[in-house]
Amino acid sequence: MAALNHPRKGDTIKVEPIRTIKDIKAIKRLLAEKPRDLAIFTLGINTNLRASDILKITVGMVRDLKPEDHFTMRELKTDKDRSITVNQTVYGAIQKLLETIPDADDQDLLFQSRKGKLRKTISSADGAVRQPSEREMSVASLNGLVKEWCKEINLTGNYGSHTLRKTFGFMHRTINKTDLPTLMTMFNHSTQKQTLEYLCIQPEEIKSAYLFEL
Repeated sequence: MAALNHPRKGDTIKVEPIRTIKDIKAIKRLLAEKPRDLAIFTLGINTNLRASDILKITVGMVRDLKPEDHFTMRELKTDKDRSITVNQTVYGAIQKLLETIPDADDQDLLFQSRKGKLRKTISSADGAVRQPSEREMSVASLNGLVKEWCKEINLTGNYGSHTLRKTFGFMHRTINKTDLPTLMTMFNHSTQKQTLEYLCIQPEEIKSAYLFEL
């Protein structure tokens, strides 16, 4: 049997959402002194962006945004443009991160890795060639971080980078009561069943039905 939160290679265990506000707050407290990680987590659970797209966000996309503003980026998986509205919580987390990288240029990645290969050189408008100081963070690295955060607050289950996106949808459906047609559109799903299964909601509802006593 695979170790909890660390399935063996080849196992087909679904990644789960974080299911309670209490656990979300616990992870935010855990990351309070880590602006980069807190911003990734906050952005991830407040949008339906995939991890691969979150890690492609540049400083220029968000530097001048205010709450209720939006930025647009092209999704890697679908090759379609997606518009993301920034709420107050996301704005605050991004601003705290930007304070730690005051010299970042607009084309620099917002979420910088502390290790790995440097990105390729960039030619500026005046012809000068610059080597960016940041290093590109991988989805695998983010996957490991999410597992670590969940383990630190003693969550049981299987978690990873996709947990952030699923948490967004799970919380919208169970706490904010966002209707299924809206969530289907946001996640580009074709049926309500697909959305419920994706967010790990349908099994919980079925379980609750069985526990109802007559």
